[in-house]
Formats: sequence, structure tokens, C-alpha cells
Amino acid sequence: MNSNSPGTKPFPIPVRTIGPGSQSEEEELQYMSMPKGMNTYQSPILPEREQIGELHQAQAALRAVAAAVQRALAVPPEAMASVCERVDLSDLDEANRRLVNQVLGEGEVGARIDGEAPVKVQESLFAGIWRVAEFDAQQRLLRDYVEIAAAPALLAERARPTQDLSLTPPSAQNLPPMVMNAPAILTEVLEKSQRWQPGMPVHVINLTLLPLSPQDIAYLDERLGVAGVNILSRGYGNCRVSSTQLPQCWRVVYYNSQDAVILDTIEITSMPEAVRAAPEDLSDSAERFAEVLEWVAGSTH
Repeated sequence: MNSNSPGTKPFPIPVRTIGPGSQSEEEELQYMSMPKGMNTYQSPILPEREQIGELHQAQAALRAVAAAVQRALAVPPEAMASVCERVDLSDLDEANRRLVNQVLGEGEVGARIDGEAPVKVQESLFAGIWRVAEFDAQQRLLRDYVEIAAAPALLAERARPTQDLSLTPPSAQNLPPMVMNAPAILTEVLEKSQRWQPGMPVHVINLTLLPLSPQDIAYLDERLGVAGVNILSRGYGNCRVSSTQLPQCWRVVYYNSQDAVILDTIEITSMPEAVRAAPEDLSDSAERFAEVLEWVAGSTH
């Protein structure tokens, strides 16, 4: 049939080739990589049984830790933040201290406190049980102990500014270029920091959701400053927590496995939740620690 003959209408829908390879490839969407793994409990790597039998100091210290955990669990959950049980390890020799460290292992949270009296903090494999080492200005060990707490007391104590800071938001004409929304956030932070009292809920300012330029973020960090407490939590991705020069004010930033920021916040609280061990964490730790301690005790028979 002649498609051009009179009375024949052209087909109204253009014919297109279909099938694989017939369409132009669109630009592939690029998604931010989110954390893919989460640290879970792994039993500590322990020495051979015959190596443990003579380490009586370490065994006594571990029994003291277990007793301290039970005392902490006797506190009502709402009072967990005030729990601070310590077991001194200063008198242990190297072999006994090594066994304690092997039993406790290293957990998700580590911290350092800079300054004239530096401190190193490491959560054990048992959440709520911490290793704390205090040093003098020459890096000589002053105190070495295990602490049972939601978070070691020194982290909050040393995060408090040593001087009264009276930060005030600048006038608009004094702002650096490209700084637009940071002053309003700084005003909120100052107000919440001044009003915060123990027992109040955490106040979180999610910077990720706000229209902030890189200059805004840099300006906030410059005005808030740092106070020497730096914490890294390696749970689901990485979370870096640092104290600021304002009381109860923390910078809390979450990163993915490529070290790209996925959540950027300012928190007004005594200690961010990313650092704290919950009461149920300590209860679980008590059970697991008792099992390990039973194995250690069996090595002496």
C-alpha cells in the first residue's frame, strides 16, 4: 500500500528503536556513602591458662572491677550519670597490668585530654568499663585505674572552661565575608549554654539541615573554640566529639567510611550521648565480664 497515496494519513506516532543500547545513558547518580559496618562485641584475646596462674594482683584487680560493676548496677538507671567507681592499678607490675589490659581489651570509644596534665581514656570491650591514665607535664604516669561509669568523670570535668567567657554575637557590619546565618546560631548556643542545668535534656542544633556556608561553619568553630577534650567513637561510622570554650557545649560530627561529614551538630549537655554507656549496656557488660572472669579464675585451679 502506498503510504503517500491520497486519503492516507501519516502514522501519528514516530517509530523509535527500543531495546538495550538504544537509549542514551543518563549520568549516573552519585550518592553519599553511608557507614556500612558496625563494631560488635568480640571476646578479648587472653593468654594461655598457665600464664595466668601466678598473676595474683591482676586477678584481684579484675575481681575488684566485677564488684565495682555490681555496685554501679545497684544505682537507679536515672542516676547512672552520677556513677563513678574506680579500681586503682598503680601498684600493678607490668605483667599483671598486661593481663588486666588483655582482659578488658579496647572498645569503640577513645579520648584524650590535652593540656599540662594530659589524660588518655579508652573504653574497654565492656561498655561502661573504662581504662584511664593520667600523666604529668613530662608524660610521666601519675594515676592508672579502671573506671565504671557512663563516661569517665574527667571528660566532663576537664571540658569546663577555666575562665568565664562572655561571647556576644557581633554586629552585622563586623561579620567576615559569606558569613550570614552563623550569628543567629551563636545567639541560640549562648542562651542555651547559660541556662543549662544538670538534669535538663540535651539541646541539639543540627547544622546539617541549616543553610550554612563553609564560612558560617568556620566562623562558628572559631568563636566557640576548643577546650582540650577530644573523643572518637567508632561505632556505626565515626563520631568525633570535642569540647568548646562554652560550658556544656560540644561539637559532635558524624563521618562515613570515606571521612565525609554526614551529620554535623552542636550539643548543649554535660556529655553527648554518643560517648555515654547506657544502663542496659553496663548490665550486658556485667554478664559478659563475669563469664571472662570465671575463665580467668579457672586458670588458677
